[in-house]
Amino acid sequence: MFDLKKYSNGNIKNDILSGLVVAVALVPEAIAFSFIAGVSPIVGLYTAFILGLITSLIGGKAGMVSGATGAVAIVFVGLGLETTALMQAQGLSKDAIAMGVLNHILLATVVAGLIQIGIGALKLGKFIRLVPTPAIHGFVNGLAIVIATAQFKFFEGQGYMMYILVLITMFIMYILPRYTKVVPAGLVAIIFVTLGVYLTNADTLLLSGLDDMSKYAGQLPTFGVPYYLFSLDAIILVLPFAVIVALVGIIESLLTLSVLDELSNTRGSANKECIAQGTGNITCGFFGGMAGCAMIGQSIINYTSGGIGRLSSFVAAVGLIILVVSMSSVLNTIPVAVLIGIMFMVSIGTFEWSSFSRISRMPKTDAFVMVTVTLITVVEDLAVAVIAGVIISALAFAWKHAKIFSRVHTEEDGTRVYELDGPLFFGSATTFADNFDIPNDPQKVVIDFKDARVMDASGVEAVDAITKKYEDAGKNLLLRHLSADCKVILKKAGPHCSYEEDDPTYKVAYNY
Repeated sequence: MFDLKKYSNGNIKNDILSGLVVAVALVPEAIAFSFIAGVSPIVGLYTAFILGLITSLIGGKAGMVSGATGAVAIVFVGLGLETTALMQAQGLSKDAIAMGVLNHILLATVVAGLIQIGIGALKLGKFIRLVPTPAIHGFVNGLAIVIATAQFKFFEGQGYMMYILVLITMFIMYILPRYTKVVPAGLVAIIFVTLGVYLTNADTLLLSGLDDMSKYAGQLPTFGVPYYLFSLDAIILVLPFAVIVALVGIIESLLTLSVLDELSNTRGSANKECIAQGTGNITCGFFGGMAGCAMIGQSIINYTSGGIGRLSSFVAAVGLIILVVSMSSVLNTIPVAVLIGIMFMVSIGTFEWSSFSRISRMPKTDAFVMVTVTLITVVEDLAVAVIAGVIISALAFAWKHAKIFSRVHTEEDGTRVYELDGPLFFGSATTFADNFDIPNDPQKVVIDFKDARVMDASGVEAVDAITKKYEDAGKNLLLRHLSADCKVILKKAGPHCSYEEDDPTYKVAYNY
């Protein structure tokens, strides 16, 4: 929660002005992402208000902006298609199907929020650091492709005017920021194209027609229990999508938090952000909003506009709902074409174009991870893609470091010393024993761990196994340069291990 007593007059002014800019910038994207999910624009607008308000107060990073996003909206496309097919088989009307889709989305939003709170409560947010950079690049590239290809279906049956208006929208959003960033380019594009369609009486098929926004004039979000909240069949239906929504939302939010940490030279709380996102999404589900997450573009706009405190994102959320309740009838006239154009520009801005130049200089493993994550994002979903990227990177890292070497020398008293070099863990444990020549070794042998690291239980078992082999051969094996902690763990884990009691203390990394 922000404390106005800690604010200076300059900070309050900057946060308020920045928040108002972000509020205006949120409108076109919230509508466009609702358009992708196949729900009324008011759903995305309510999401931007509710989620943005809650995360501004209890989020893990001051000034971070949350709302409806493309990454989450894309997941709801699949849920909408599956729900529609199920209800069509039941012979329901078009209006009943639309309401059923919305209620399933609200249910998935609540379930996803519960999962996110669980992630935060278990303090699993820190694991975002395990996502490698190539996987992040693949993630955003795949997301950009998915957002762009999701627009193609809206061109079916449309004439040349649709293409012209889309191109005009994209041109405005491309050229305007080169001259001024005072007014969001997306907002200018909406106003210009909407007025053009209205004044020229263009084909009415170009209008959105998603919902009659005028009926929401003056209405704040109202509480309502999702219709299928207590239906086990419905929960089973939405659960896979809710898991994906939860993971995608957490990943994108924590990546945004990491970016803002670098901009502000301060560190936010990943686990606190997980709980805030979950709380916000649960609230959205009970107040007519779909799930969302942190918005990297709007958050950067807020920071670069001077909004670095919680007041800025709070003003953005409140400013947005004021625009919605006072201008909802105007929103109803926005053409589909301008929303498509905005989403194409969001796609272009999301894509990590620099990855093309980097891919030739990347290690082959990193390049493979980036391309693989991109492809999985496009053909499967975002969460599976990122998890796959982490697994591939981890396996590649383990394979690369799955080698442990030894340098051998003999001391004056005839003791043979094996000086190990490298990590001893599950990857190198199988070849660990290849370093030793038990039959030809003298009566006394020392394994020196000065340049080695015992990393996991597999390493402990490998040490215990080689010790037993020397014991069975009737030879004396000592372990040298072990830390005190490692000695205790080896004593507990391996019955055959012995070591020199006067061994110097070294910081040998050990996780068990």
